[in-house]
Amino acid sequence: MGAKGTTLEPLAKRLQEPPRKTAAVEMEPMAYLLAVCAAMSNAVTTILQRMGVETAPSDTRLRWGLMAHALRRKVWLAGFGVMTCGFLLQFAALHFGRLSVVQPILTLELPFLVAILGVWFGHRLTWREWLGAFMAAGGLATFLDLSQPGGGYLRPDLGDWVLVSTVVVGSCVIAAALAHIGPAAWRAAMFGISAAVMFAFTAAIMKEMNADISQGWGGVFVSWPPYALTVTGLTGVFLAQNAFHAGPVTASQSTLVIMDPLASIGIGIGLFGDQLKTAGVRGPGEALGLLVLMAGVFYLARSPLVATVKEGDMEQHILSFRPHGLSSRRRVKTIARADVPTGTPEVVPAPRGARGSDGSETAAWGSQ
Repeated sequence: MGAKGTTLEPLAKRLQEPPRKTAAVEMEPMAYLLAVCAAMSNAVTTILQRMGVETAPSDTRLRWGLMAHALRRKVWLAGFGVMTCGFLLQFAALHFGRLSVVQPILTLELPFLVAILGVWFGHRLTWREWLGAFMAAGGLATFLDLSQPGGGYLRPDLGDWVLVSTVVVGSCVIAAALAHIGPAAWRAAMFGISAAVMFAFTAAIMKEMNADISQGWGGVFVSWPPYALTVTGLTGVFLAQNAFHAGPVTASQSTLVIMDPLASIGIGIGLFGDQLKTAGVRGPGEALGLLVLMAGVFYLARSPLVATVKEGDMEQHILSFRPHGLSSRRRVKTIARADVPTGTPEVVPAPRGARGSDGSETAAWGSQ
């Protein structure tokens, strides 16, 4: 047992029992399936929670007033429910798979997001969206195929967790501090980086808690992971809401989706002894796969289906429109602009093909 443990000693010290190693390898396809389902749940969460905070006052950034505003919105609460489902799916995926495998798969959230906006909200998907989705999926498949992740069965000790926690908290504080300067896109990106690092750390704690559960439920709630998981998870949600509220979703969503797997791969290698094959052409190929993946994610984040739409000095998100086919009535949206008195109603056209009370077809939004 000791001879095997000497080959893998990054930050972790204690080796997990062999039976868990065998079970994880055999159930790895289940980890892939659960991670894909978690990515889809995250995409739905992004839509609902973005709708929940986009009307919050601008002075609530980095304050609990933003969460108070969100908690009064039914759409945000629905998003929180879906996020809980995604959390459970991710937790289960990490029980069967490695951190460096599960977290990169979660980048499929953005292709799912664009697909939902296209199908459910009635927007036409152009070649740009298809190209971005193909790049994201293709880059992910290339990375996983070439790296052939292995290992991941070490158990970090308390000293390892203290060291990694210090790095994570320091990174989040610095990114959140930088979010107080610069334009809206910069602020959203910095909050997005801070949230992504915290979510990656949360996933690592999930992995540790899964290891405790595999040894029996008796000692799970007398150890620190469940309580640390609660704190880091809520902190990540708080930072993510600020990212959505601070500026364009092109900046917040791209940094959230890109930085999370990168931070997770580093944490997985450092804490749990995840191994990636990098010999020969594999290393450059993996780097290229990750680059294509991140480029696809960034490209999708800049899609008009995801990006904010400017109206004067105010940002109006396309999610302010009702989904395709949900209602045949025009809805009234209160706007606040420099040249229009606060509270002036603005008529927003109903979805394409909707019919009014007289049976006539209404104007199609999104058309020229």
